[in-house]
Amino acid sequence: RRGNHQVMVRGTFGNIRFRNELVPDVTGGFSKRFDSDAVQTLYDVANSYREAGVPMVVIAGKEYGTGSSRDWAAKGTLLLGVKAVIVESFERIHRSNLVGMGVLPLQFPAGVTRKTLQLNGTEKIDIQVPTGGAGINQSIAMIVHREDGSQDSVELICRIDTAMEAAYFNSGGILEYVLRQLAEQ
Repeated sequence: RRGNHQVMVRGTFGNIRFRNELVPDVTGGFSKRFDSDAVQTLYDVANSYREAGVPMVVIAGKEYGTGSSRDWAAKGTLLLGVKAVIVESFERIHRSNLVGMGVLPLQFPAGVTRKTLQLNGTEKIDIQVPTGGAGINQSIAMIVHREDGSQDSVELICRIDTAMEAAYFNSGGILEYVLRQLAEQ
């Protein structure tokens, strides 16, 4: 089973049509670390960040998750170490699956995109989740720290859409929620 698990995680973002704007001349599941120009598999880059304790976010465009509505796509995202996905819009089922895995789905407000913010991948991102946890469609601040020392702040829309989703997410995902419920009985 462990081998199948590793294959599934390695396949996350592995579609040959996948385009990562950090490596614009390469298609498929490739990326690079921000401290290197070497192109590696996205799996290897994510592992290096996870091993270093660096949480990751995915920043994407419209209809994020289209064709990836199976729960494995969201599970692979979580296992790669992604804590939040920030997009222009979500595919409905994939957004729900991200919540179920404990990955925070965030959406840019109308008129704001990664391009209008001029994000190029060298920034550090802080997501200001309230102490009490994420709530239904609440506004959550994203602070963008640029290499030149400047900062921008954007209010994102938390795409947790129901009270049950909020309970799942704030428990760490569906599995953690169920385990807590069983422990309380």
